[in-house]
Amino acid sequence: MSDGPVGGVPVPAERRGRPRSAAVDRAVIETVLRLLEDGVTVAELSMERIAREAGVGKATVYRRWAGKEALMLDVLRSLDAGAPELAGGPARDDLVALLEFLRRRGLAKRSSAVLRTAVAQVRAHPRLWQEYHDTVVAARRRAFHEVLRRGMAAGEIRADLDVDLLTDLFVSPMLSRAILHDWQELPEGLAEQIVDTVLEGVRARPAVGPGDSPGSSGAVVPGRKS
Repeated sequence: MSDGPVGGVPVPAERRGRPRSAAVDRAVIETVLRLLEDGVTVAELSMERIAREAGVGKATVYRRWAGKEALMLDVLRSLDAGAPELAGGPARDDLVALLEFLRRRGLAKRSSAVLRTAVAQVRAHPRLWQEYHDTVVAARRRAFHEVLRRGMAAGEIRADLDVDLLTDLFVSPMLSRAILHDWQELPEGLAEQIVDTVLEGVRARPAVGPGDSPGSSGAVVPGRKS
């Protein structure tokens, strides 16, 4: 887990002992990125080679990362923009912010050869890819869950729906365009369009009273003008 970015590169949590050198951490991670960009595969990388290419001792690398998988996770994190800060207001606004983060990451992946290479290399290693999902991706999903539960508590979203399924409904259209159909555009406003379309179907509605016909509610999507 990282303590925070240093020069755009997250620094893994310190272990006991003498103070860590941020410059060494950065040099090691940038060395891995350079090797990946040069066509070296994850399988061909070794901690010894990484240390040699970075100009540091093997023990120095092992003091920071228990093994190659831990190092590769920090390499991926170094390419990942920080998650957005959520305002904590209407659920719609925070959902848009989370999806906009995914849209921008999709654009970054398309424009960054290093990011494309690193992700492709990690995906070829199931255990490492699973670890990435269990940490980075899981944290993103938890953020969606928290926003959705807050929206349910505020009466903006139906409370009888599963937050895992709802997260998929919001996220899948963006990921489909960004990853599965990467020839499709990711235009500005796409996050808002997805959120408003899904919310139209899952918004909480007043109970139908005597004399009212189903679907007669005049409620509007939270955050949108009527």
